[in-house]
Amino acid sequence: MKVGLIGAGRQGRRRAQAVRELGETELAIVADVDSSAAKVLAKDMGCEATSNWEDVVARDDLEAVIICTPNYLHAQMSIAALRRGKHVLCEKPLARDPEEAKQIVDAARESGVKLKCGFTLRHHPGIRQAREWFDKGFIGELIFLRCRYGMCGRPGYDKEWRAKIEFSGGGELIDQGTHVLDLFRWFAGDFAQAVGFTTTAFWDIAPLEDNAFGLLRTRRGQIASLHVSWTHWKNLFSFEIFGKDGYITVEGLGGSYGLERAMLGTRSFTEPFKDESIEFRGEDRSWHDEWKEFIAAIREKRDPLGNGLDGLESLKLTYAIYESARKGKVVNLV
Repeated sequence: MKVGLIGAGRQGRRRAQAVRELGETELAIVADVDSSAAKVLAKDMGCEATSNWEDVVARDDLEAVIICTPNYLHAQMSIAALRRGKHVLCEKPLARDPEEAKQIVDAARESGVKLKCGFTLRHHPGIRQAREWFDKGFIGELIFLRCRYGMCGRPGYDKEWRAKIEFSGGGELIDQGTHVLDLFRWFAGDFAQAVGFTTTAFWDIAPLEDNAFGLLRTRRGQIASLHVSWTHWKNLFSFEIFGKDGYITVEGLGGSYGLERAMLGTRSFTEPFKDESIEFRGEDRSWHDEWKEFIAAIREKRDPLGNGLDGLESLKLTYAIYESARKGKVVNLV
């Protein structure tokens, strides 16, 4: 399968390496408005380069396109590729807002091709282990979920495209928060209510937020709590699932987020506390595993894990929290 890549930045390089590593896919062309960046990555991958993204979409020999550009370009590029009958993997968030995301999902449905949103956290080994324990019923019926996901930022972060609302659609909530909201839905299903607060505490990015706090509730009364932050001065990822019979915790994502590990604990009122812990060492393989799963979904003619609809629903939750923070009230989702 020949593949085209739009966006030659850090994410684009990760995606390109995953394509090259999987023997059944071949990267044919890289596009970036920065022609030098496109040429450097294309040279490393042994493929063609262009500064015009439309050159990628127009090629008849490509079966799939990967989009790793700023958020405001996702809808235009994804829809163009989908309407040309190409499968699309688009980085998260799927778009700047639910309206744009729905247009992308509709285009995929009308064209009969596969659409995937880049939710790499689903493919981290700690999260996969948590899902396995959860599916086997080790912690019983779900009570609540909790996630803290924060980063330090870097000098000049407030000058990057993510800090401009017309490019990003939102701040930290739409950036890292969409990952968390997708995981919440993956474990708990759909939510009925949302309430949230946002703050701009440090970075000069108003009206965008550098911190977001949210609570979600399902129809069954299960609660999910999140805090995502651009002022967490030491990078952190902590994802917790509590059931009536025990708990699952995933900490770290490797690299600057620390050693990734998953822990399983069982409820006991009288015995000493103990849990099972697994540590995952080595390089981050989530990019490669996500690409492999997407290609398998195309081959098997099924929806990929973290599909376009998941991307849309994550954005709906994102904007429900924004609405709650703006209006100061609980937002009903159903």
